[in-house]
Amino acid sequence: MTSETARGASRHFVLAAGGTGGHLIPAFALAAELHARGHHVALITDERGANIPGKPDYLTAHVLPAGRFGKNPLKWIGGIKAVLEGRSMALRLFESFEPSAVIGFGGYPALPALLAATSAGIPSVVHEQNAVLGRVNRLLSGRVDAIATAYPEVQRLKPKHAGKVHLVGNPVREEVLALRDEDFPAFTEEGLLRVLITGGSQGARVLSEVVPDGLAMLPPPLRDRLQVTQQCRTEDLDGVRERYASHAIPAELGTYFEDMHERLAGAHLFIGRAGASTIAELTAVGRPAILIPLPIATDDHQAANTREMVKAGGARMIRQEKFAPKELAKQIQALAQNPASLANAAHGAWNCGRPKAAQDLADLVESFGGVDLMDVIRVGETAPRSAETASEPLAANRNAGEDIAA
Repeated sequence: MTSETARGASRHFVLAAGGTGGHLIPAFALAAELHARGHHVALITDERGANIPGKPDYLTAHVLPAGRFGKNPLKWIGGIKAVLEGRSMALRLFESFEPSAVIGFGGYPALPALLAATSAGIPSVVHEQNAVLGRVNRLLSGRVDAIATAYPEVQRLKPKHAGKVHLVGNPVREEVLALRDEDFPAFTEEGLLRVLITGGSQGARVLSEVVPDGLAMLPPPLRDRLQVTQQCRTEDLDGVRERYASHAIPAELGTYFEDMHERLAGAHLFIGRAGASTIAELTAVGRPAILIPLPIATDDHQAANTREMVKAGGARMIRQEKFAPKELAKQIQALAQNPASLANAAHGAWNCGRPKAAQDLADLVESFGGVDLMDVIRVGETAPRSAETASEPLAANRNAGEDIAA
C-alpha cells in the first residue's frame, strides 16, 4: 500500500500521556499532524492533562486511573489496583473507538492504556522525549511494537530492543518550528546582546539567584549591551528586579510570557534548564544555550539531554553545584566573545534540530493497521543506540521494560 493510500484512509489513533507539558507537547504535535491527515485522535491522560492549556479542541480527553510507583513497596498495592482499573476502562474505550494504534508518551497515565493495547493485540508505540528511557517506557519496551526516540543515544535502552527503535526527534509547537528558516538575529560588536532566561516551576529560583550577578560580572563592553528577559517565580520577582536595578542592567521580568516563541526568535542566548521540550525548541530554532540540568531529574535525564547539543558546540552545560556567577560569566564570554563565536554556536544548535519529528512520528504510527512497518527512519546508521553500547558518536541529523502481569 502506498503512503498516499494509507493517508487517504481515515483511521483512529489513541495517544496516552502524563499530564505535564513535557509529555503533552509532543502528543499534541502528533495529534495535529494526524488530524491534518484526516484521522481521528483521542487522548488518555490525567486530570492535569485533560485541562492543560493548548489542548486542541478536536482532541477528546479521557481521564483514566493510573497509580504511581514510588520507592516504598507498601504503596504499590494501591498503584497496581489503579493501573488494572485504568486498563479495564481503556479496553472498553478501545472496543468503541477501534484504534489502529496506541501511542504512549511516557508518564504513569500512559501505562494502563498501553497495557490494554498490548493485551488486546492493538499495535503500540512509545515515544521517548529524553535521552534516558523513562520508567513507563522502560517497563513497556519489551511489549510495544516500536520505540520512537528524540536522541541518537538513549540510556537505559536494552540492546535487544534496538531492532524496534526509530529516531524521529521530539515534535515542537508549530509557532516555534516556523522560526527554523529565519536567520539568527544580527549580533555585532556594538549591538545588543539579548538574553532569555527561563527555569520552569521547579528550577527558576537558582536562576533568579545566580543569573543577575553573573551578568553583572561580564566585561563592561559586553555587560553594557545586555537586554534581558527572565521568567521568575512570583515570590522572586521583586528580589530579581532589585538585583538587576542595582547592576544597571535592563531586564523584563514575568512569571509567564504568552509570546515565548517570539522572545526566543529575538534571543541571541538562552539560559535555563535542559528539559526535553526546551532542547527540542532550541535546536529547532538554532539558539545557543547555557544549560543547567535539574539535579533532581529522574535518572539525571536532563544532563543526558544536553549531550548532543554540547558536542555540536551549540551549548555549554553547568552542573547546578558549580552554577555560580563567576562560572556563568565565564561561559557567556566563551560563547559571546565575538559575533562569529555566537553565530557558530547557533549553527551548532540548529544542526541538532529534527524539524520533521511530527511528520516522521506520524508516518511511523500510520504504518500500523494494514501497512508494513516503515523502514524510512528505521535503525540502520541513523538509529538511536543504547548509550551502554555506543562507542562512537553519530553525526548530527538535521532532518531527521520488562513484562509485567496483565
